[in-house]
Amino acid sequence: MNLRKTLFALALFLSPAVAFAHAGHDHAGILAGLAHPLFGLDHLLAMLAVGLWAAQQSGAARWALPLTFVASMLVGGLLGFNGVQIPLMETGIAASVLAFGLLVAVAMRLPLLIALGMTALFALTHGVAHGLELPALASPWGYAAGFVVATAALHASGYALVRLLPQAAAPVVRVLGAASAVTGAWLLLG
Repeated sequence: MNLRKTLFALALFLSPAVAFAHAGHDHAGILAGLAHPLFGLDHLLAMLAVGLWAAQQSGAARWALPLTFVASMLVGGLLGFNGVQIPLMETGIAASVLAFGLLVAVAMRLPLLIALGMTALFALTHGVAHGLELPALASPWGYAAGFVVATAALHASGYALVRLLPQAAAPVVRVLGAASAVTGAWLLLG
């Protein structure tokens, strides 16, 4: 068997793990919480996009958008820990990837209250999903700490990317937003 066939076989073997959007739940507590946003494509893209979008804003929106997302996601996580389910949760998560991607792609500046309300609503869906997917035998508080830290790190990464790139690279950020939006549309259709 040549190298090309070996690599192709390996890729096929590993593809089911890549397709599973919410990997990492085989750990306990904080590790599972850290893994959920990092290894779920939908969560990863939405949370990075919030950081990208916040960095495109001015004034209070720069810190208020990520803070609102984290706080609302934590509230949603607490609801999910208690078994509360919301209708169309997975649709809301996919829609957040699309919406935040579009907002980054066009560098949209919405009125602060509208931006915060939309961010809070989408974050709530992510939080409920995190809470409902609490692994058996995991500490809810460790798990919550993990997903809050991972989420804040993803927001900070997106923010830093925009703020540290030269202004001439702004189109790259918009392309990243467009790619996220396309992925969100694909998730909604799937």
